[in-house]
Parts: sequence; structure tokens; C-alpha cells
Amino acid sequence: MKPFLLGIDQGTSGSKAIILDREGHVHGYGYHGLARLYPQPGYVEQEPQAVADGVSAAITEALGNAGCRPDEIAACGLTSQRNTEFAWDKRNGRSLTNAITWQDLRTAPILEELKSWPHYSEMRHRLGYAPGTYMTAVHLAWRMRWETAVMQSAKSGNLQLGLSTAWLLNALGNPSAHVMDSSMVQAMGLYDFRAGNYWQEWLDWIGLTTDPLPAAVPTLHDYGTLTITAPDGATANVPVLAMIGDQQSALFGQGCRQPGDAECTHGTASYVKVFMGQQAPIQDKLNVYNAWHLGQQQTYCLEAATSVTGAAMRWLRDNARLFDEYEEMTALAASVPNSQGVVFVPAFHGLEVPYNDAQARATIFGLTLGHDRGHISRAFFEAIGFQIRTILETITAETGIGVDKLLVGGGVSASDLACQIQADLVGIPVQRPTFTETTAWAAGLLAGLGAGFWPDESAMPLPPGEYVQFEPMLNQSSRNEGYAAWQRAVDFVRDWGRKKDEG
Repeated sequence: MKPFLLGIDQGTSGSKAIILDREGHVHGYGYHGLARLYPQPGYVEQEPQAVADGVSAAITEALGNAGCRPDEIAACGLTSQRNTEFAWDKRNGRSLTNAITWQDLRTAPILEELKSWPHYSEMRHRLGYAPGTYMTAVHLAWRMRWETAVMQSAKSGNLQLGLSTAWLLNALGNPSAHVMDSSMVQAMGLYDFRAGNYWQEWLDWIGLTTDPLPAAVPTLHDYGTLTITAPDGATANVPVLAMIGDQQSALFGQGCRQPGDAECTHGTASYVKVFMGQQAPIQDKLNVYNAWHLGQQQTYCLEAATSVTGAAMRWLRDNARLFDEYEEMTALAASVPNSQGVVFVPAFHGLEVPYNDAQARATIFGLTLGHDRGHISRAFFEAIGFQIRTILETITAETGIGVDKLLVGGGVSASDLACQIQADLVGIPVQRPTFTETTAWAAGLLAGLGAGFWPDESAMPLPPGEYVQFEPMLNQSSRNEGYAAWQRAVDFVRDWGRKKDEG
């Protein structure tokens, strides 16, 4: 058997490729950044060919670093950003328009219109989550009204739609059929995941048929082949045997495969995910997603995001000019023993679970002339911990499942102080792996399972490297006192939004 596997993580900011062996050891890594386009205020797009070229470049770099030939790769697994959709002509594979990213805001008027739809109240139950400007389905409603190329292609029967995993197979390889795995199909916001089919009334409202849409298949599947190229120009067609959404891949890669296992990925926002096993709970406050489908078993996870994390840090750096480099934030927060009563609610785009309040706005409470940048920085780290506590308490209240430890990765988790504050304020151990590329690694791992590298999931290797564990050091009384202050601040910013609407 060929010795190596390839895992690809096509993300919002760039694309990663990892080459690993059957023991899970990484032999090569490649990364290629990806620009976003801003054609007008509120519009955020990506150029489809640039996405494909970036993935190809990352693969070539990884092959070069590994010192292996393309024909030594046994299988490939794909994971990607969700809700950034691509449209192409199935006759020639050429893109019809730029991809609309999940950060795009142009569909806000459509969301307002949607609220009067008779089936609006069914959306969270059927789709797993409430509609928002991020959602591919709402992007497609906009396209079917305003993009001539997409409308004409749909009318002629030549339109194909998909997230970047499907686009990459089209642009860089040879798909076996127009399919995506169940986690990616559900992420488009068109699929009644409880019924296991596309929601026809919703498609009718948008103006789409099922013809351009990918069929849902299990995580492990023969998706086709991807053509990969080494630095010396040698090529090979590698079978793609696994596909999964990026947040689900992070959960799998961290080894969260028992009900109650939880992981938090800190990025633009912080995404808390809890594996639920084979039960998909009915939820009004939390998002329910397909996790992965191995063998005959479709599994599910809960997901909830905090308000902005990385985006708020960018605002503190670029707009508030609190520091020049992100690394300075930890030093600033460490310069004071506590926030001395400062409470930062980073609700720049509203508050998420359990409030789901788009009208709330960010503010900082409790400032005096004795406070400085250190107190504000520490209060921001505390805000992350308070939001995670709120999410985990909501999960326990809604499902009865308690979380006894939290794995973390991405962005702000590189800060020891930020992780310690999270452990202190949530009251459970926080574990951070020394290996940081678990998302792409898990995609490659799943491809190996599909290729028969291991007989079943239990035989798969664990992530390489060790874990750094942060134990709670704050007493319960102090933890609850800080949390009560946070809740008072949240009530105030929510009331501020309501009073503004009433005024």
C-alpha cells in the first residue's frame, strides 16, 4: 500500500495541505494565503480560480517538504470553510461568478423579507440553525434575483452549485459525481437534515430546483480524484475518499468522539462544539449539525459561536490602537492581576447563544481614571471565558449533557494567559494540543480510514504531540461574582438595543 495520505483544509484566509503516514506523523506541510474581495460595502467575495490555485500551491509545497512523490499518496481527504458557495457551468467546469463568502452582508434585506414566509418558524428545526446573512441558501436567493449568469445557467440546466470541497474536485480533478458529504450539504442551509432530503418549499421560495445541488453522501465515499503536482512537475491522480466540514473536522481531529466531548476553535469568532453521538436533539437556542457519517452511523454535534473574537482583537489593534501586534495583548493583560471591575462585552455584531440578539452592541463598563490598556485587555480575555461558560451552561440546561473538559485551538488559544482565564472562569480544565493543524490532519486521517489504513475508527492514531493542560485556579465565589457582573453588563447592552428601537 502507498505509504502517505493527504489532508486539505481550504479556509477563509488560506489553504493548508498536510502529508501524513499511517501512524499519524506529519511529513510535509504547505500553506497558501487567500485574498478576499470587497467590490462594495458589505460585499465579501473570493475568486474561484484563486481558491483552486492556492490549494494546488499548498499541495506542491507540502510534497516538497515531505520529499515524497505524488504517486506515493494513497488517498486524499477534503475539508473546507462552510457557507462560501461556488457556481459553475457543468459543461466546461468554468466558474460563473465569484464566491460569496460567509462574511458577506448583502442579503440582509432578503432576511427581513423571509420573516413573513409562512414556513419561517420551521427553519431552525428543519435546517438545524436559524437563517442569517452567512447562509449559502440566502446567498442563492440573492443570486437567483440579481446574477444573470447564474439565472440563465439554472434555466438552461447547466448550473452546478457547491461549497469549496465540490469546487476543488471540479477545478483540480475529476469528480465521480456531483456530491458532497452530509455535513457540507447541511451547511448550505437548504437541506432538511432530519428528513434526509432537500426542503422543497424552501427551494421553491429561493427559485431553485434540486438539479444544480450536490447529493448528500457519507463522510467516507469515492468522491473522484484530485490531480496533484510535485515541485519537479511530477503529477498523480489521487483518490479523494473523505470529505467533511471544517468545524466537524476540528472536532474529529481533537478526538472528540464520545457524547459530551467538547472543543472550542478560536477564530473570527469562537466556536464551541459538543459531540452528541447518534441523537439529533430538537433545539431552539443551539445549532444542530451533522457531524460525520461513518459506516451506517450518522452522528451529530451541537455548535454555538461567541460574539466576535479574532475580529474584536483586530478592532482593538487597528481601530482602538490598543496595541500594535496581537502578541502584545497577552503581555498587557498579564501586567495587571485582574481587570479591577472592568467588564468588556464584545457584541460588535450582537450577542449569540443563548440570547441570539442582533441588536446588542459592544461596550466597556466600569472604567475609571485608574484603569489602563492592561485592564481592558484582560477584560476582553475574560469576556471569552464568560461567553464559553454561558454556552456550556445552555448546552447542559437544554440537553442534560455536562462538559468536564474543553479542548481549544486556533487564534487566541496560543496565549497561555487566555487559556488559563478560560479555565478559571468556566471552571473546568482546558487542554491545548501542541499540534495545531488538527483540521487538515483529520481530513487526511479520514481518507486513510476510507483507504483501509485502519480497520475502524478505534484503531486510528491520536494527534501527534502533547497537550498543555490549564486547571481552574479561581475559587467558586470569585468565579460566580465575575460572572454575575458579566450578566448585568449583558442585560444592559441588550436593553440599550431595545431602547434604541423603541426610540
